[in-house]
Amino acid sequence: MRLNELKDNQGATHRKKRIGRGIGSGKGKTGGRGVKGQKSRSGVTVGGFEGGQMPIYMRLPKRGFNVPNPKRYQELSIASLNRAIKAGKIDAKTDYDAAALVEAGVIRRSRDGVRLIGSGKVEGAVKLHVSGASKGAVAAVEAAKGSVNVLEEDTVYRAKGEKQDRSGKRTRAEKKGALKAEKPKPAPKPKPKPKAEAKPKPAPKPKAEPKAEAKPKAKKPQVLYTDGATDGEPDDLKKIKGIGPKFEGDLNGKGVYYFRQIAAWTDADVQMVDDMLGSFSGRIVRDEWVKQAKEFAKG
Repeated sequence: MRLNELKDNQGATHRKKRIGRGIGSGKGKTGGRGVKGQKSRSGVTVGGFEGGQMPIYMRLPKRGFNVPNPKRYQELSIASLNRAIKAGKIDAKTDYDAAALVEAGVIRRSRDGVRLIGSGKVEGAVKLHVSGASKGAVAAVEAAKGSVNVLEEDTVYRAKGEKQDRSGKRTRAEKKGALKAEKPKPAPKPKPKPKAEAKPKPAPKPKAEPKAEAKPKAKKPQVLYTDGATDGEPDDLKKIKGIGPKFEGDLNGKGVYYFRQIAAWTDADVQMVDDMLGSFSGRIVRDEWVKQAKEFAKG
């Protein structure tokens, strides 16, 4: 045998299925799905759908129930028992239960108990204590002069039609009465102390007359610098670009009527008027009111 002659057993490997390579490949058209459309897609489960009518799993009646906590037993066959006897793991002088069988290496784990199954011939006498055993397995062990002791389960099943024994159970009324008897009686509440005599309330003090509210001082109207000339007919301030009827009224309300007044404004005066007008901040500098007023003042 050489390295290039090594290969797997016949049928151990196979070629990958290639689908969708045409009709001649054997897996064309539906690609092994069998149908087209919804059922050919992945992630679709329509097995129980019957077109909208009541499906079969809802039409059929339901009987019985599934045990929510079933026991899982470890099976021990007669053949496995014979192999353990031949290997010397089991002798006739020891009684073997589930824990002893695990310790001897006959089974890997005991789970919820051990059940002896199978039939045949046992080659040595053994004493077993198991949770269950079949008739054939018990007969095989006893034929070899051994013994099988089936442990009694905690669960006791009643015969069909037999009613449950409720002689030792208490009714709901008895339970309530027992609970009331067990509850300790509350300690008596202490008697309330006698209330002290109420002291007479002092006579109310006469209310002081309310002080007259101080009237707010009237603010003096701000009148801008007029350059000592406020006589004569007022100028038409609307000739200055940027001053309309509203701004002219606002300026007249502040004491500004003439071009020469605006022409004499300093930077501080411009800032003060800008703050007083409130809207369109920066318009005085942007439209050059002072420069225009000087030209109108020259005539």
